[in-house]
Amino acid sequence: MRLTRRDFLLATVATALTPARASDKAVSIVLAPSNLGLSPLGSSQQGTWRAPQTLLQAGLAQALDADEVISLDRPTYQFEAQPGTRIRNGVSIRAFSLELSTKVADILRRGRFPVVIGGDCSVLLGGLYGSRLGGGRGLVHVDGHDDFYHPGNYDSARRLGAVAGMDLALASGRGEDLLTAWPQVGKPLAEDADIIQLGQRDGRLSGTGITQWTVQRALKDGIEATARAVLARLESRGLDKVWLHVDLDVLDDAVMPAVDSPGSPGFDYAQLSSLLRALCASGCVAGADFAIYDPERDPHVRYAKPLVRCIADAIRTT
Repeated sequence: MRLTRRDFLLATVATALTPARASDKAVSIVLAPSNLGLSPLGSSQQGTWRAPQTLLQAGLAQALDADEVISLDRPTYQFEAQPGTRIRNGVSIRAFSLELSTKVADILRRGRFPVVIGGDCSVLLGGLYGSRLGGGRGLVHVDGHDDFYHPGNYDSARRLGAVAGMDLALASGRGEDLLTAWPQVGKPLAEDADIIQLGQRDGRLSGTGITQWTVQRALKDGIEATARAVLARLESRGLDKVWLHVDLDVLDDAVMPAVDSPGSPGFDYAQLSSLLRALCASGCVAGADFAIYDPERDPHVRYAKPLVRCIADAIRTT
């Protein structure tokens, strides 16, 4: 069939207006070796800070065809409370988040796709803030927990808060200004109506405006149907540049026990990569972070290569 000049022009315009998919963009990996957001295990730190280098050594850059790898310095973990905050390592997390956000925003401005490898879930704040600086809006929070602790539902005077258990609360503006109010974008990093929490097994999100899909519901409905429903919600809110946060404890503990809070039910690798691939292929995702893998809980490094494959299958949709 011969293509008329009008048909050609219409096709060209349609292509130009279609959002670029993650697979269409050059990938930049940002290594964010932080364990600041986790509570210690007795007198020992947790080992999530080792994850970026472990996954890189397992072939992540090659699997993502990433021609740019940016490494941040590991921040110093402090066991004692820092001045002026009831959040563990709160001052250090803000400084690390500012540094990470600068890298993410620069990657986005250059038309690339940032993949942040944590570390613990506190890296969400720097990634999401960088996304906002780069013109993005909204958050898809894929996590086996809701990470919604804040001073309204726990006694901050009695214990230090750990950001790995409150990152979604902080992202939605609940908690100390130290980690909820940010230069140029203010507070919150994401409005409740622009947040989707996907994968929690139970939680404290009722009564908020956050859209929720439990892992039980996602498994019952099926991955394809869940992805369509999530994308429909993003479209209804006009969200075409969201940040994607993935806590790897959303994987079932039968296939991923090397996290600080493993649980079941959860996704297997194929289910998680299929779900994330559908989101990334839509063009609605501006960038992503992956967090909470702990190589110290994986002494034989059994889980690094399956994780690399899962991440690559999610991001590289072609």
